[in-house]
Amino acid sequence: MSKVVMCVVLSLLGLVTALTAFTAEFNKVKEYEVSVTTSGSLTRCSYPRSIAYTLGLNSAVFLVMAQIIASVGSGCFCCRKGPTPSRSKWIISLTCFIVSWFTFTIALLLLLSGAVLNDGRTEESASPDTYFCYIVRTGVFSTAAVLSIVTIALGIVYYLCLNSSNQNVGDTRTVPNQGGGIAMGQPQIPERVEDPDFIHKDDYMRRQIA
Repeated sequence: MSKVVMCVVLSLLGLVTALTAFTAEFNKVKEYEVSVTTSGSLTRCSYPRSIAYTLGLNSAVFLVMAQIIASVGSGCFCCRKGPTPSRSKWIISLTCFIVSWFTFTIALLLLLSGAVLNDGRTEESASPDTYFCYIVRTGVFSTAAVLSIVTIALGIVYYLCLNSSNQNVGDTRTVPNQGGGIAMGQPQIPERVEDPDFIHKDDYMRRQIA
């Protein structure tokens, strides 16, 4: 049951992360929304604040939450307690763990940098002839959304691999015989105990003669 809950939680966080990132992609600051003004030798680029700023930050928060939950739920590789999974599952889980942190780092950087560039700000350039007004390139948030899905999917995989170990320990419990089989054991023969009040007839006659 705990595995199902963990997978559902991570899947929901991955879905929310991807949706907010894709929504930020469609609401980022466009080139025509940047206002360029020139004052003497200064050129100013004024950026409006877009909803992509909030969406990008929210997506980053959901991504961090999912990664922390997957890591804590799976446990540390070096000091993990409990049964050890098979060698193949161990290799798969370790590979997914390493790759997930790599994709997580890239996705988080893309989300944060994209969110910052969609915040309302003003940039100045000292050269009126040559100036650059930087905006978020197309595909930054979309790439972050795809990498977020990959990160959380890998987290689910290595969580399941680490928590689906096969134990080869025999069961030492004693199963009582319920009538379905033949009980095996040493026969118990009770010792014969003579009644101290009983005297054999010959002994009785001998005692009477004596």
